[in-house]
Amino acid sequence: MAIAAVEYLTTVPSRSSSYGSASLGDEYLPATGNGGYTVEHYDLDLDYRVATNRLSATAVITARATMRLERFSLDFASLSVEKVTVNGARPRKTTHASRKLTVMLDTAIENGDEFEIVVRYRGAPRPIRGRWGDLGWEELTDGVLVASQPNGAASWFPSNDHPSDKATYRISLACESPYLVVANGGLVSRTARSGRTTWVYESAEPMASYLATIQIGRYVSTQLGTEPVVQTAYFPPSLARVVKVDFERLGDMFALFCDRFGPYPFSSYSVVVTADELEIPLEAQGLAVFGRNHIDGAHGSDRLIAHELAHQWFGNSLTITRWRDIWLHEGFACYSEWLWAQESGGPAIGTSAAEHYRMIDALPQDIVVGDPGPGAMFDDRIYKRGALAVHAVRVQLGDRRFFEALRAFVAAHRHAGISAAGFVSFFAGYADDGVIEQLVDRWVFSAALPPL
Repeated sequence: MAIAAVEYLTTVPSRSSSYGSASLGDEYLPATGNGGYTVEHYDLDLDYRVATNRLSATAVITARATMRLERFSLDFASLSVEKVTVNGARPRKTTHASRKLTVMLDTAIENGDEFEIVVRYRGAPRPIRGRWGDLGWEELTDGVLVASQPNGAASWFPSNDHPSDKATYRISLACESPYLVVANGGLVSRTARSGRTTWVYESAEPMASYLATIQIGRYVSTQLGTEPVVQTAYFPPSLARVVKVDFERLGDMFALFCDRFGPYPFSSYSVVVTADELEIPLEAQGLAVFGRNHIDGAHGSDRLIAHELAHQWFGNSLTITRWRDIWLHEGFACYSEWLWAQESGGPAIGTSAAEHYRMIDALPQDIVVGDPGPGAMFDDRIYKRGALAVHAVRVQLGDRRFFEALRAFVAAHRHAGISAAGFVSFFAGYADDGVIEQLVDRWVFSAALPPL
């Protein structure tokens, strides 16, 4: 695939000039995302019963039309819709099928106008099952975990569920008082009444829907650090000792990444350690989630802790506009593992690169990292070869120019969208003509593994 073919995602033209498309045209998730509008803010008011897994909720969505709309849709899965209003009025008709809530209007919304959608719904939330496993709202042994990458947000709230449409959030959740609730952003209030507690979080920075999360458990909390932002851990009381040990280097990771990438992009950072075992750690905006199996009290998961922290820059602040560019998220997060290994007295960055090159070289060369197909989006070769592509660019530019370019790239795209084409174009400004294009083409858009 030629680099020039990689462009920013555009909305698929609708069949009618006043019908918002039920897709954003992402070839990896063609049934996800919606055209005709962008979301500016989600206000989610959730009332949840942990014991019975029952949710009663209202979503207030502030959107802006990008075309004249007589009909539009939202991504929403199996919960029951009770009532929908648009700008305070009942629409002409709504339908809810195939993970789409479609709204047909009596009065059209004009291009450029802001409008408000209110959806009241209830039911027993459950994950969305697909080729990547169970996504979204998931019951734990005693609590809840929400991990939605790439398209699980529809399991718990109506949304425009695509990373190209980022919005601010307010998330309010009420549940039984013995449980602690963690969500994205800052905790602005906590109110207890009649055995139930309402937790309200607000995210001022725009966020992709797959990164929105709720974590519920019988947790306690402790402050891990205050620089450059407050860092808090939430965990079962029985894990207090090992959590303290395993996250004691988090401040040093922050110092390293802020130096290499630029200022931390959010107002706080949290880690949640569940009482359950998890297959892998999970990222969300402003926080990361680990299973009890990832914590051993001996720094056995430093690599994973560094990887999830790096995602706050690459994935959460800088977010791909279509899923085939996921190597930009995972390649930089994996490369950050190598940066931390060298900083903390482990192997030098070149040694890590050579080691992982040998690992990839022993595997089939049948994947194009820059366009792996939806089934291979999370293949480990995307992570490792993406990191090698980053390293190749660094070697070509030299450390001074590379990190100067990287900090400038992060600053220029803070809280915005990125693409492979945009990455190549930006870094090409720091090199001789055609050099970066050729490097990325060999490492990312060719199946054959180039020489290290």
